[in-house]
Amino acid sequence: MNKKPVNGMKDILPDEMAVRDFCTDVITKTYAEFGFQRMETPAMESIENLQSRQGGENEKLIFKILKRGEKLHLDTAETEEDVTDCGMRYDLTVPLARYYANHMAELASPFKSLQIGPVWRADRPQRGRYRQFTQCDIDILGEESILAEIELILATTTVLGKLGFRNFTIRINDRRILRAMAEAAGFPEEALEKVFIILDKMDKIGMEGVRGELLGEGYAEESVDRYLALFGLTGEGREVLEKLDEALGTFSPAASIADLVTIMETVESAKSGDFAVAFDPTLVRGMSYYTGPIFEIAMDELGSSVGGGGRYDRMIGRFAGTDVPACGFSIGFERIILILMEQGFKVPGAAEKTAYLLDKNADASLYAKAFSMAAKDRSEGKCATVLRKKKNVRFQKEQLAAQGYANILDIRREEN
Repeated sequence: MNKKPVNGMKDILPDEMAVRDFCTDVITKTYAEFGFQRMETPAMESIENLQSRQGGENEKLIFKILKRGEKLHLDTAETEEDVTDCGMRYDLTVPLARYYANHMAELASPFKSLQIGPVWRADRPQRGRYRQFTQCDIDILGEESILAEIELILATTTVLGKLGFRNFTIRINDRRILRAMAEAAGFPEEALEKVFIILDKMDKIGMEGVRGELLGEGYAEESVDRYLALFGLTGEGREVLEKLDEALGTFSPAASIADLVTIMETVESAKSGDFAVAFDPTLVRGMSYYTGPIFEIAMDELGSSVGGGGRYDRMIGRFAGTDVPACGFSIGFERIILILMEQGFKVPGAAEKTAYLLDKNADASLYAKAFSMAAKDRSEGKCATVLRKKKNVRFQKEQLAAQGYANILDIRREEN
């Protein structure tokens, strides 16, 4: 039998598991301090929910599940849809929208949710990206004001600060500003999503690369140049947004620009961590369900985003029949763990660890002695284990020391 995990998935060794447990504990406790409540949704969702054209490119990466028993008719099936009825969730947002629509009468409004759990994508594995990975999301449902965006950013950055991260940047934009910039440049409505897909490559192919691809799609050179000129506006925060407001003229979403200024300035004044907030007009976010402000976490250690989110006011209405304002922020849990492991992170405040070693010919009195001593340690909040002494005891003790056992004691019969 194959001893290796399925391609794109991984086994987690104890050292990494200790770091993951520590991070989960910090995340859970910190978000609870902000009023977020832990909840959970199933790993599987109905295939029609997962393929509702809200998940962007992720809908192409669904692990689909065959119908079972009498529902499965392979002999008459003509398409994939004929043999599947559910799939593994590819994120936590679509399941949350279904969950809220199903339990709306039982939940507070606004509802501040915290989800931590595995998701699955049939993606190409690479550094920091797996086919099964853990997501960590906080969302505020039922709050239409930018209070939601401000609190999500402050809560997420507080968590990152507690995990030791510094000098990262929260990049922020608004889908309405993205749309206004493209429309002001002269792109037709039906071209906008394609334009945004190309714009999203800016950090990889640069301004000239984006220009080349836009022209390659057949868009007018005048529109392309007018569009790209908008990304050349300089300034910090309020200054560049005011310049953009003026440049867009009648196309300007003035209220959205004012909200973005308020979000950025409030976060700057209330933040507890060491990070920057920067307006980035090239920020797109791939999910088509975003309707307002969007944000990402950029860290130099990884050279890519380690989390993101935004406002998605129209998703829950697909399930509930009436729109509910919603906004969320997801930490890239796996990428954060990758950074910490590469930095040699050690869990702080770990309990003192003692190992009691017994000879192979130990009698009942020595067993009783060892387990009594271990029980006393545990009652004092320490970690204790009782082990049989191996033939190569030196190597055994080296292994225990590497696992953090500071005290390694041989249990012997008391000499008279």
